[in-house]
Amino acid sequence: MSDTTAGPKATVGRYGVWSIGLRSEDPARRGELAETAAELEQLGYGAVWLGGSTAVRHAVPLVEATSRITVGTSIQSIWQYPAADSAAAFAELEKAHPGRFLLGLGVSHAQFTDQYRRPYSSLVAYLDALDEAGVPAPRRVLAALGPRTLELSRDRAAGAIPYLVTPEHTAYARQILGEGPLLAPELKVVLEKDPDRARTLARDYLAMYLALPNYTGNFLRHGFTEADLADGGSDRLVDAVFAWGDETAIRSRIDTFFAAGADHVALQVVDGGTRESLPRRAWRELASLLS
Repeated sequence: MSDTTAGPKATVGRYGVWSIGLRSEDPARRGELAETAAELEQLGYGAVWLGGSTAVRHAVPLVEATSRITVGTSIQSIWQYPAADSAAAFAELEKAHPGRFLLGLGVSHAQFTDQYRRPYSSLVAYLDALDEAGVPAPRRVLAALGPRTLELSRDRAAGAIPYLVTPEHTAYARQILGEGPLLAPELKVVLEKDPDRARTLARDYLAMYLALPNYTGNFLRHGFTEADLADGGSDRLVDAVFAWGDETAIRSRIDTFFAAGADHVALQVVDGGTRESLPRRAWRELASLLS
């Protein structure tokens, strides 16, 4: 088996940006993506997380356009991309830009693939194949919600990148991971002070996730009820997984994740636009708020 601890360790800083829009393969958008990545680096973000089911190749134009910021997949589905292909793409990017990429992996959802079988065992087998191909464990992170996958994040990766979670889940994850591994939860941000408007935007975005058992099951394990999941989500649920309000309220909400044990928070702007949009003005506002 190859040495899975070799190679430089990627650093992600305290704050990152999570975006589906930065994943595009449209050649006509390559310049826009490069310009945006360079601005995010200049604004001080430590990482860019490419949302959706993404691949190593999606990170290339962003890494090439920057000099410091880490780019990670959040996540690459193990069903969509064979381990051998992922390892080869990783090696090529690593050779050109050492230490700039993190391979974020996950099992996705049964609704998105007909291959969904024994997800935990399949993820273990995928990591075994990456080990054999020489992809260092410290350069991969796992989309982990439940205890077994969190343990796998601790033992076979650099840490965990949980999506759609609460500070309470972050504390739970930290307890399992221990002090060393990276814990980088994603948090959705609505830059809106009006409660009705903010929660409407949040519920519109949350709707698709409330149809996915991996997320709803996790909510139920951590203190929410079926009533919280009904009708687009209760105020309690929305307020737990979104940061909204004025600058003080948003900053305070982000800080609760750090207080719970997060090392890094991946911030996803929700503004009513399409999932593929690039909310650059909002990212600037967030950077100012966080500074």
